[in-house]
Amino acid sequence: MKVLVTGANGFLGSWVTKALVKEGHEVYALVRPKSDISELDGVHCKYVHGDVTDVTSLLEAFKGMDSIFHLAGVIAYKKSQRSLMNKVNVQGTANVVSVCREHKIRRLVYLSSVVAIGAGYTTQEILNEESSYNIADLNLGYFETKHQAEEIVKAACNKGEINAVILNPSTIYGAGDAKKGSRKMQLKVAQGKLKFYTSGGVNVVAVEDVVAGILSAWKKGRNGERYILAGENILIKDLFSLIAAEAGVKPPPYQLPDALLHIVGAFGDFLESLGLKGPLSRENAYTATMYHWFDSKKAQAELEFKPRPAKEAIHNSVQWMKDQGLLS
Repeated sequence: MKVLVTGANGFLGSWVTKALVKEGHEVYALVRPKSDISELDGVHCKYVHGDVTDVTSLLEAFKGMDSIFHLAGVIAYKKSQRSLMNKVNVQGTANVVSVCREHKIRRLVYLSSVVAIGAGYTTQEILNEESSYNIADLNLGYFETKHQAEEIVKAACNKGEINAVILNPSTIYGAGDAKKGSRKMQLKVAQGKLKFYTSGGVNVVAVEDVVAGILSAWKKGRNGERYILAGENILIKDLFSLIAAEAGVKPPPYQLPDALLHIVGAFGDFLESLGLKGPLSRENAYTATMYHWFDSKKAQAELEFKPRPAKEAIHNSVQWMKDQGLLS
């Protein structure tokens, strides 16, 4: 089958591309001309130059495709990157939907995120596909842009303009994840260099399980439905302890008080407004102190999604760091 993957050269995109090639499909990777495509070394896919922010390039790239896997996106937590996230995450997705409609693409697989669903403020809040988006008042750039993008896909499905399935993975761990810019803190934990942890919680899912969920959703997911691809809900303290244990170092011993974290975040935003680099942003502070806990029962029931324990996903992540000499 002829399929195209946007964001194919990213961490998850490369895993999805490899899995599609392994299944025997004719796979096209949409990449920008100057993109780093080292993640796809040795993968027998075909490259198409294009950009989700450029409709003309998509009109050419999507021709003759059976399905589109839309994974391209920007993850950022600074005000200065909001316009880029709007351009790529929101307008880019609108462009993908528009071209899928024009070319009558049989199926769009849209990789959203659990951030599009929201987050909890206590350990009692575990969100699912039906949870109402509860953090709009915080105006967090990454959360907002992924939520808006998902609404665009959903609206097009509701109007019968496209056939699409929406997937919401949680925090993905596995071999190669340490390359992600958003994993600098986890790498520091594995190196024994981080002394602090925060109060929040995350959901850990293995990259292998997310890829299996994506392929299953492509084949059997219901049109217009969202599916949470999540694994185990754990505290950030416990996440860091698991990473440290796998790496053979001591975990961060001190918890940063929430109030202090928010003060530092606000100061970081102030420094950024002056063109200086801050220690962290207001958005970092909120993200680190909320509980990103989710329930994947729907995906388990409809997609045969079988998430493994967090410890196994983290083992694979840290083992890759060791193999690459990142912890020596």
